[in-house]
Amino acid sequence: MLSESKAQISVELIIVIAAVVAIVLLLVSQLRETTSEGAKVIDEKTEKIFKEIDEIK
Repeated sequence: MLSESKAQISVELIIVIAAVVAIVLLLVSQLRETTSEGAKVIDEKTEKIFKEIDEIK
């Protein structure tokens, strides 16, 4: 009976760990997407600023 209880706890722990890993992977994926979009916006703004500087010259 004691080993069944330990096995049940182990299975539940594995399920919880799998859920946490899935959530972390989802968050990392969203963070990468946000970072990529942010980098694109920064590149566009930088290019626009350099064009305006060139027009001033």
